[in-house]
Amino acid sequence: MAFSFETSAELFPAAIRKKKRAGFAYRRFDNAADAVRFAIEEMPADSLNGAYLQVEEARFDQKGIRELYESDAYPHKRRGQDVAAEELKEDAA
Repeated sequence: MAFSFETSAELFPAAIRKKKRAGFAYRRFDNAADAVRFAIEEMPADSLNGAYLQVEEARFDQKGIRELYESDAYPHKRRGQDVAAEELKEDAA
């Protein structure tokens, strides 16, 4: 079965934290694409370490979340993508 970015997803913080306050708390998303974008673009990097994304019965660790973000099927624009596109336009001019 192929992965669907349209499926609802849950993002869980690391089970054990050295700090008293975690970088983020459990979050539920209407679709996996938004969860992946949040994990990569908005969460502090140290919070992503040990966190996992659950989509239906599949679990994705930090490496798996990054692979989803970098996949060709990822439906959102990636952070910095607009800047890179503008630089290409300027170089072509």
